[in-house]
Amino acid sequence: MALKLTSKVKVKNPLGLHTRPAAAIVKMLQPLKSSVSFTYKNETINARSIMSILMLAARKNSQIVITTEGDDAEAAMRVMVRAFEEQFGEK
Repeated sequence: MALKLTSKVKVKNPLGLHTRPAAAIVKMLQPLKSSVSFTYKNETINARSIMSILMLAARKNSQIVITTEGDDAEAAMRVMVRAFEEQFGEK
């Protein structure tokens, strides 16, 4: 049975989830198999899609719920939470 995890993170980037963090998210998820989704303002999207991430239009200080599901769900969640914490390297 596949593992399913959820975690709430805060967007810390001054410009929110714009193109650079969106591209970074997609790139980080490439080696992982689990499905990863973001939920923001009652909208849930596939985190592997740059366009979907941009369509969320999540600004700085937005709360996003990350859901990972699959064999490497824990690794996927760890990667995503750390990326949000570190502002996708934009500090």
